[in-house]
Amino acid sequence: MRGVMAVDLKSLVRSIPDYPKPGIIFRDITSLIEDSAGFRQACQQLADSHSSKGITKVAGIEARGFIFGAGVAIALGVGFVPVRKAGKLPGETIGQNYALEYGVDTIEIHANAVNGDDNVLLIDDLIATGGTAVAAISLLRRTGATVSHAGFVIDLPDINGAEKVRALGVSVEALIAFEGH
Repeated sequence: MRGVMAVDLKSLVRSIPDYPKPGIIFRDITSLIEDSAGFRQACQQLADSHSSKGITKVAGIEARGFIFGAGVAIALGVGFVPVRKAGKLPGETIGQNYALEYGVDTIEIHANAVNGDDNVLLIDDLIATGGTAVAAISLLRRTGATVSHAGFVIDLPDINGAEKVRALGVSVEALIAFEGH
């Protein structure tokens, strides 16, 4: 960020061992969003790195992707599209199923949220397995929209989710990475 002392974003993310189950280290971004300078910097960095890409909409994945996605949309001066769990949006929606560890889930957007004229930036707080991001890209592309860029605050590179997104021809930017699970 121009003319502003950079915040160490990684230091603002709390690591909680054995949550939600033993062996998992949960990366908690609530401590980052509680810090006004850190939160502002994260949103601005994601926006700055996509400001020359012709983005017309930002799509954020429920729920923490809403937080960062809305900030990025404001910084880019474009609209925001919520990618929600099934049954949460009023009106006509389109959905996409995706696999979970034990079962299937569905995400949805409003049927008229994006179209073939849109160049959509996908935003979420964290990329791990990539399942939800891959489903969101597929869903957005079904409308005819272009989805060539995705941004995340945190990448867990050992889980390879970012590679699954890149395999779809989508560039991936993550502000910070945490090794391990």
